Amino acid sequence: YKNSVKENLGWFEDDISETFKLIEKCDLSKSSIIFNAGAGETLLIKKLQIDGYSNIIINDISDVAIEKLKSSLDTLKGLNFIIDDLTNPDKLLKIEDVDLWHDRAVFHFFTDRKDIEKYKEVAIKNISDGGYLVHGTFSINGPKKCSGLDVSQYSEQSLNEIFKSDFNLLESFYIDHQTPFDTTQNFLFCIFKK
Repeated sequence: YKNSVKENLGWFEDDISETFKLIEKCDLSKSSIIFNAGAGETLLIKKLQIDGYSNIIINDISDVAIEKLKSSLDTLKGLNFIIDDLTNPDKLLKIEDVDLWHDRAVFHFFTDRKDIEKYKEVAIKNISDGGYLVHGTFSINGPKKCSGLDVSQYSEQSLNEIFKSDFNLLESFYIDHQTPFDTTQNFLFCIFKK
């Protein structure tokens, strides 16, 4: 983050319309608690604010990313920023009653079973009963590496296998993401309900 502009990061999404449609499908009230995992400099937060959502928790492991995101927003009202590690959380263990947990392009970076289980544990603890888990992660047709790091790939079945003990899969679909490097990454998007 220190040396790159957001538009040059492979995971940056300059068109958030598909992601926003997924959130709209959950039919949340404007005061619902929305958690954005690994937000980076996402454009989604500004879009949620414009649409009247007023209770947004923004997480990233990078303080630089959080500061850049803050500086891009017109107001910080209704926002709670948490710099914490999803696989070794401290502050994240103190939140609760999340109505919608949104993760686009974080989960696939967890390749160790222990990290995947810890992430799942944190999500289960924080998402309220009846709450939603919206996931966008690399599909089995997606890349095997991202930003030089090994990643996990998922099918609808394999992702559902991880979360089915506590969530019901409502919908899934695949979408191609065009990177700034003129490559295509195939994503699996799923909506789960607790």
